[in-house]
Amino acid sequence: MTSTATKSSCPDRSRNALCRNPFLSIKFFVFCHGLLQLSQLLVSSYLKSSISTIEKRYGLSSKTSGLLASFNEVGNTLLIVFISYFGSRVHRPRFIGCGAILVSLAGFLMSLPHFITGPYEYDQSVASVFSNTTDLCQPEGMGSSGNLSDSICAPHTARENHEVLLVMFIAQVLLGIGGVPIQPFGISYIDDFASERNSPLYLGILFSLTVVGPGVGFMLGSGMLRFYVDIDKVAGDEVLLTNKDPRWVGAWWLGFLVAASLVAVSAVPYFFFPREMPKEVTSGKEISSKKSKDELLRQLRSRSEHVQNLSLLQFIKYFPVVLLRNLRHPVYLLVVLAQVNLSAMVAGLATFMGKFLERQFSLTASFANMIIGSVNIPGAMVGIVVGGAILKRFQMSLKQCSAMCVFGMLLCLILAFPLVFLGCPTQKVAGVTYRESSEFGRYASECSIQCNCPKKAYNPICGSDGIEYISPCYAGCSSVSTANNSVLNYTNCICISENGLVGSAKSGTCGTSCSHLLLPFVVLSCLAGILASTSHTPSFMLILRSIQPEDKSFAVGIQFMLLRVLAWMPGPVLYGSAIDTTCILWENKCDRKASCRYYDNNLFRQRYLGLQFFFEVGAFLCFVMVYMILRRQEKDASNVAETTTDPEKKKLAENSKKSPESKV
Repeated sequence: MTSTATKSSCPDRSRNALCRNPFLSIKFFVFCHGLLQLSQLLVSSYLKSSISTIEKRYGLSSKTSGLLASFNEVGNTLLIVFISYFGSRVHRPRFIGCGAILVSLAGFLMSLPHFITGPYEYDQSVASVFSNTTDLCQPEGMGSSGNLSDSICAPHTARENHEVLLVMFIAQVLLGIGGVPIQPFGISYIDDFASERNSPLYLGILFSLTVVGPGVGFMLGSGMLRFYVDIDKVAGDEVLLTNKDPRWVGAWWLGFLVAASLVAVSAVPYFFFPREMPKEVTSGKEISSKKSKDELLRQLRSRSEHVQNLSLLQFIKYFPVVLLRNLRHPVYLLVVLAQVNLSAMVAGLATFMGKFLERQFSLTASFANMIIGSVNIPGAMVGIVVGGAILKRFQMSLKQCSAMCVFGMLLCLILAFPLVFLGCPTQKVAGVTYRESSEFGRYASECSIQCNCPKKAYNPICGSDGIEYISPCYAGCSSVSTANNSVLNYTNCICISENGLVGSAKSGTCGTSCSHLLLPFVVLSCLAGILASTSHTPSFMLILRSIQPEDKSFAVGIQFMLLRVLAWMPGPVLYGSAIDTTCILWENKCDRKASCRYYDNNLFRQRYLGLQFFFEVGAFLCFVMVYMILRRQEKDASNVAETTTDPEKKKLAENSKKSPESKV
């Protein structure tokens, strides 16, 4: 049986070498491309999973981190338009391999700041390798000047921060440029050389990986952020923090090394694939025995029909004409605007959802990433699959596609609205959000004046009175009990009153008292994401079926260009700016505003989820207008078919209603 199968697939001995060569197999190319796409998405999504940790480590505002997260779209947008032109003029596998090397380089560059900066420093109560002073109440002022939070900003420190940002922004640009040829060239290469029967299956595998990849990236972030940031510089027994401490910084750089290494390995096979390979044949369409060896070899040559006739100058002149022609099409324009709204929402949510969960429900960065990677992203994948299955099952018309989008977004809005009210109030922080007078006759923020506390101190503790203090010094604590270099308890805290006596405190934040709301929030947000994702495939079909056939490739390129310029680039920056407006206590580093230490949780939730609701309403209204336009067009076609007396016009109107282009 084996010999027969081999003979049928390789009837000529001269072709045995071709059959044994994996680089002449489109199946092997699909395997390699799936691995590469997954690796590429690991690099880009891992940044989003560790964005709040990078903010904390290098003192970045959410606006700056949002700009960093969206900066890879700059390099991508500048080059993506020309992909439509170059098509098969170039050696596509080699271009993909070169792009993958750039992506790998970008991943390694993203981790470079960890190696060019010193160890992570934080305020603490126990003297160690990080600090030779304590953050306790010291009325005489002994040692206060030596506290880390009051360390002098040397010129090299400010320069170091600028270098970190410069390296990261360059890495993001390279990531965008490297990612340009990977998906378009890979898809066109598969479509050219896969059989018509298998091509949809191969492309479906690749599209599913584009959804699975970010989920794997967030799970990778969940695992890496459990390790301490300086795991390579400091012995484990010298680390005095746990991952539940607000000062904890995880090993954000480690995931970039893992993902970049995987991309580098995935890039190697592309330099061995040919520019053209034999067209795949299925068992039902075997190569005829009459096909000569010359015909087979001709499959390895460049196919002239794939070479476009337009010169680059003609292409540049032709592109604005096609752009304006498609933008004047109301259905195309409105569907793209709906997708812009949804993409801007997804860009902001993907970048800052982890931070939102951390701050709103007092979760660790690792646990927040695990929720996103295991619940929210798989939910979006389910929505896309369900939308495509419904579309295929019922063979919907364009009007029905738009109605499905309207219905899905309406249900999404209904489920998303309660999320604004599911959250935790701002914790009571003495001197920041809580200023009630203590039993000692002074405000909680004033009773520690005699302790000579450093203004920039940040070593949060939770008092026995249920109030949080930004450091033991600000709580007036003068004693600390430790075991194995770990803080157990603070005592003699003059700012903490407990039954009329001087109270005590424990290390870490007080957290929130509404952890029971986390499960309803996650469930509702997941369901809303599923419903919003059901519009993905129908909206894409609305674009493909509503434009002129000769403009399809250009229209899709324009669509992705507009999504990048109007959604993926400004979305994270807009969300980050909104988040920054809710900060109530900033960290000051080298006389500049750095990362935020405390947010107004209510404002944070309202503005963050309010933006989400705003974009969902925008997408819903666009789909409603698309439905109204298509219904009017269908009604006009019916009126023409009923009222016209001209047989040819009547037949034309009826055919327009039954045209295959009106069905998906």
